[in-house]
Amino acid sequence: MLRHWLKICTRKHSYSLIPSSGEGQVLVIHGADYGRHDKTTCSDGRAASQLHNVHYVKPSADSLFICIQSCNGKNSCTIPASNSVFGDPCVGTYKYLEVVYTCQFQSATCEGSQANLQCGWVLVIHGADYGRHDKTTCSAGRPASQLQVVQCSSPTSNDVVAKSCNGKNSCTVSASNSVFGDPCFGTYKYLEVVYTCQSRVQSSLRDHPH
Repeated sequence: MLRHWLKICTRKHSYSLIPSSGEGQVLVIHGADYGRHDKTTCSDGRAASQLHNVHYVKPSADSLFICIQSCNGKNSCTIPASNSVFGDPCVGTYKYLEVVYTCQFQSATCEGSQANLQCGWVLVIHGADYGRHDKTTCSAGRPASQLQVVQCSSPTSNDVVAKSCNGKNSCTVSASNSVFGDPCFGTYKYLEVVYTCQSRVQSSLRDHPH
């Protein structure tokens, strides 16, 4: 899975956008820290006294939680690298926010249709589920009785989709009971897939200090 590293310098009224890598993708945050780890990052124009404390950072659990709440599952998000958001873990030190994230595709295919997954390189399946988890997805034209069960999942979903798609440039999977079994009889189901396109070329580090 291709991970991106982003470093955002603290600056009053300055906000930095974390973009996803392409249309139809969503952000997944894996790590975040607000503080300082070295004396060079975001050091331009700063006094030495603002850069010497490189040991103390705000606990990653707090920074991670804030970034997850702001960004996970979205196409893009804006995070202010500021004390007002993350607190001030080291008074007098000029800080920055480090974020580690991936961009993943999400698709939902209604029962009876075909899920067509495509990418320029090779597909890597991170999760799949055939069933129903809400009353709105694939609900058009369906009676309420077919949408009531929202805790429905086929246990074979991941294995079936991974076997059909992993390592390929494209694949087609039928969202049907004949492929996944019927985990909730009488409920209209859908197939959800989370995947990435794994490049064969190592991407360069993303760094957008604004």
